[in-house]
Amino acid sequence: MNKNDMQISSRTDWERIDAMTDEDIDTSDIPPLTEDFFAKSKWRLPDKPNTVTLQLDPETLAWYEAQGEARTAAMLAALKIYAQVHQSLPKSA
Repeated sequence: MNKNDMQISSRTDWERIDAMTDEDIDTSDIPPLTEDFFAKSKWRLPDKPNTVTLQLDPETLAWYEAQGEARTAAMLAALKIYAQVHQSLPKSA
């Protein structure tokens, strides 16, 4: 993902997609998963996340705490998106 990707609007009709049922989705071009596929496949588990301690301003912490049980996932997603966007930007001196 780069900076320009965030400025391009999606032309996807998300309302139509959201209204679709599983039966509405055409999967005819997807080959079936065979025994050979599973015989060659490997389990890949994600790396275990590191535990860190950080300081947050009270307003930011209050907002995340208001997310309930999803607060940790929301923090992780926000940090990941921030890191991905800034990886493609030139480093400042």
